[in-house]
Amino acid sequence: MQYVKRNFKADWVQVVMIGVLSIYSIFCLIPFLMVLSGSLSTEADISQHGYGLYPLHPNLDAYRILFLAADRVINGYKISIFVTVAGTFLALVVNYMGGYAMARRTLKYRNTLSIYALLTLMFNGGLVPWYIVCVNYLHLKDSVWALILPALAQGFNLFLIRNFLQSLPEELFESAKIDGAGELRIMFKIIAPLATPVLATVGLFIALNYWNDWYLGLMFIDNQSLQPLQLMLRTIVSNVDFLKNSGNAAEMQRVAATLPTEGVKMAVTVVTIGPIIFLYPFVQRYFVKGLVVGAVKG
Repeated sequence: MQYVKRNFKADWVQVVMIGVLSIYSIFCLIPFLMVLSGSLSTEADISQHGYGLYPLHPNLDAYRILFLAADRVINGYKISIFVTVAGTFLALVVNYMGGYAMARRTLKYRNTLSIYALLTLMFNGGLVPWYIVCVNYLHLKDSVWALILPALAQGFNLFLIRNFLQSLPEELFESAKIDGAGELRIMFKIIAPLATPVLATVGLFIALNYWNDWYLGLMFIDNQSLQPLQLMLRTIVSNVDFLKNSGNAAEMQRVAATLPTEGVKMAVTVVTIGPIIFLYPFVQRYFVKGLVVGAVKG
């Protein structure tokens, strides 16, 4: 009887927890529904009634403005997808190799490397020297690699990976050495599969950073065919805001008054958030474990 009571109590607690998490999930969904509703609302409705869960007078004016240059939007998607995929892969390799080196207790200067990585979190070389190095020495101006290379190595990601790898038993490395495995074989064949949680977590951070980035494009890209999606959409929003606030001519003001400024901003959010939403389910099961172990251990 006591065993049955314990099971009933555990089931009751589980039901309550599922209910609380379900309610919390609904509340998390509300902001996205408000953004979607705002993208389908008229400017007058947003000005008078604010954002709501459903549009009072649904229309697609914001999306029509957004896709006036559909070929540019599609090209921006292509650039952003390439930058996100290639950048995430290369950045994972670079950060994993750096974190692995700092985690190896047999590496003589691993503490020096850790201090150097730590300094990059606290200081930077300044905007002008960084720009000169990227343009004059690395020749990244108007190149798709300008959207990838400057953001490859991040000190935060290096330390997450390093701390996770330091939680692995040292005997694992020693036994692989005794069996004749080289350092590269140990790093990629033995340790990398064990580091899947932290690599998935760091990969998500990196992918988000590349997908949402518009600053590198603003600094280095003048060619419109190489502009990432975020920069192109930012330009569209800026142009709509300019027309909305312009007072140069009465006719411009009349036309601008009908522009769905807030709706365009919400439509931009809807257009750009899609691919990232589909990325989360694939890495969610690794996310908590990789983040907690990588941040606490070591």
